[in-house]
Amino acid sequence: MELPFKQYDNVRIFNQEIDEEELVWHRDREDRLVEAVGLTDWKIQLDNELPRRLTKLIIPKDTYHRLLKGTSDLTVRVIKL
Repeated sequence: MELPFKQYDNVRIFNQEIDEEELVWHRDREDRLVEAVGLTDWKIQLDNELPRRLTKLIIPKDTYHRLLKGTSDLTVRVIKL
């Protein structure tokens, strides 16, 4: 399975041209700290929550979540806790 981003160490880059269908609900096996690098209009939605602006948050393991596409590329730092 091809991932919808390019990864360099703990930095992921999502291209603005990505098809929104690639941004699927998923969950991870460990807690993660996710932080947007720079300002962005991309959003993140956790299970049973409304979408919110992507800045900095901890996503607990086994929590379903997805990204909602913005109008430019997205760069995020992802650290497994």
